[in-house]
Amino acid sequence: MRPQSLTPLFAQITSLPGIGPRLGKLVEKIAGALVLDLLWHLPFAVIDRRNAPEIAAARAGDIATLTVTVDEHLVPRSPRQPYRVWCSDETGRLCLTFFNGREDYLRKLLPVGEVRVVSGKVEVYQGEVQMTHPDHVVPAEERERILRVEPVYGLTAGLTQRPIQKAVAAAVERAPELPEWQDEAFRRKNGWDGWRAALAHAHAPAEEGDLSPLHPARARLAFDELLASQLAIALVRHHNRTVAGRATTGDGHLRARVLKSLPFALTASQQAAIAEIEADLAQPERMIRLLQGDVGSGKTLVALLAMLVGVEGRAQAALMAPTELLARQHHATIAPLAAAAGVRLALLTGRDGQKQKKETLRGLADGSIQLVVGTHALVQEDVEFADLALAVVDEQHRFGVHQRMALSSKGHAVDLLVMTATPIPRTLMLAAYGDLDVSKLTEKPAGRQPIDTRTIPLERIGEVADGVGRQIAAGARVYWVCPLIEESEDVDLANAEERFRQLGARFPGKVGLLHGRLKGAEREATMAAFADGRLSVLVATTVIEVGVDVPAATVMVIEHAERFGLAQLHQLRGRVGRGSARSTCLLLYAQPLGETAKARLAIMRETEDGFRIAEEDLRLRGAGELLGTRQSGLPDMRLADFAVHGELLAAARDDARLIVERDPDLQTGRGAALRVLLYLFRRDDAVRTLRAG
Repeated sequence: MRPQSLTPLFAQITSLPGIGPRLGKLVEKIAGALVLDLLWHLPFAVIDRRNAPEIAAARAGDIATLTVTVDEHLVPRSPRQPYRVWCSDETGRLCLTFFNGREDYLRKLLPVGEVRVVSGKVEVYQGEVQMTHPDHVVPAEERERILRVEPVYGLTAGLTQRPIQKAVAAAVERAPELPEWQDEAFRRKNGWDGWRAALAHAHAPAEEGDLSPLHPARARLAFDELLASQLAIALVRHHNRTVAGRATTGDGHLRARVLKSLPFALTASQQAAIAEIEADLAQPERMIRLLQGDVGSGKTLVALLAMLVGVEGRAQAALMAPTELLARQHHATIAPLAAAAGVRLALLTGRDGQKQKKETLRGLADGSIQLVVGTHALVQEDVEFADLALAVVDEQHRFGVHQRMALSSKGHAVDLLVMTATPIPRTLMLAAYGDLDVSKLTEKPAGRQPIDTRTIPLERIGEVADGVGRQIAAGARVYWVCPLIEESEDVDLANAEERFRQLGARFPGKVGLLHGRLKGAEREATMAAFADGRLSVLVATTVIEVGVDVPAATVMVIEHAERFGLAQLHQLRGRVGRGSARSTCLLLYAQPLGETAKARLAIMRETEDGFRIAEEDLRLRGAGELLGTRQSGLPDMRLADFAVHGELLAAARDDARLIVERDPDLQTGRGAALRVLLYLFRRDDAVRTLRAG
């Protein structure tokens, strides 16, 4: 049960003063539907209203708070003219200007002969001091309330600062005193206040410096969020570890056959990864290991060898990929090797014919099919395994946790290997997985050449097309990537269909088009024609980013490269350089380039190391954008910034690990406070594992 003390924070935002149903919808858009959500909506700027000069001393461009007497209202003759209210003090006159002002409202707000305090931006027009639409107009007795540093919050169309400031203040007022969940020595060392005091301070910044994510109040709140996240991960993992696993060992005879059939030797990091996985599989605890390998580093082969350990142990193994294209590619890579090992392999996707599907399901259920590669069709109810020992999930950030768990639940104590070709910076690894066991593939397979990467302004696109013509004549195959599928009036970008028409006219019969809206069969036919050389140029959107494997392709052209993130550019570049021939990647950019885009393109020229690129991408763009937080499996952070709070994240991870070692059921005094923390940050799932455990 959620602690009683948190009930006021889990009320709807419309329970706050001034937030009715209409404003409630707008506030929900920027922060969320609950009072709690507003607490995490921190100000991003401040306005200092303590500058209170007399009218004669007010400077143009300054924010000033002036105490004036209202002299007269000048009502406009036409609605197109502004409504003016003249005011004065002993040193001069001030004109307050309102567009579309309502006379009855303004006469009530600014009664002639009365003293009012007005605050806003000062303008000087033809020698007269003016203020257009002042931010505040209050009676003289409320002057002290206005003379302060005011927090500025992010808004959306239709919402202004005042109601949001008022609502946030009321939300902070409702926040209860909660028991301290942080380690006392750690909190004192950092000089941090208690939770409620830190929250109040974060919403009442006194100067610009208070907005820094490293300010003690904000750092304290960020650490709370990170601790909740890391503790939740640690508790779930502890629960999974204590659920009995199975020890899977093999005698190596199937793997020996596969290795013998390969025309090359494994890289050192492939050998190390296989040894780590093999050691995990032999343990009685369940394996959850991440295999991180750059584009083209040979992950599929490592996955196959891991799966064969399961088959040698008289069990089955499955590999699940996020798209049919990728599943078919894995199947094509594995099929000849499985045949060499004498192991029966099947492919299962949503588009299989009824007869074929029935046969596959029968083979999986009776154990005659030992290996299967598929899409999320593998987790459907009618799929049953005789004895599934190992589940491999590729490009795992494209699956929800539920799909990963669903595949694991198809057998008894199934070991899990998740793979990604998106190199994830260490900070984000910690954020998403706690201290998940990781195997890294750092080398490219033997025979792969470095890729020559160049940046070229878009004005020279004609020369690029000429160069592509020369490459085609020499038998090369070329990817040409565009950022959009069709014309969009508000975004002036080269689009795939237009580029396809232009290149098609120049190289008739040699150009194909690939994008996400094509039917699966059309996509496959185009891909096959490109792979076997009937097409020389493939114009595509980023649908080719993951897993498309045509070793003969040696040229990659990316239009508007400045619009892509570093990780995406790196993924796209990895589609070439997969054979032994020299490859080129041309990044076409529109001028002028912003600083971030410049830095991004420079890094692409400098290095092919995906791990370095990922770290730089995090630095340049922040975590949410880097992996697309919504679909990345990354926790959704409101207060912590992975690019800034890396040290706090590591500290939270260490603290969470200690807590779980000493008090895995959160039964101590601090344990009870930590339960409150988990509910506060909506990590209830972890509390439920405590009950289930």
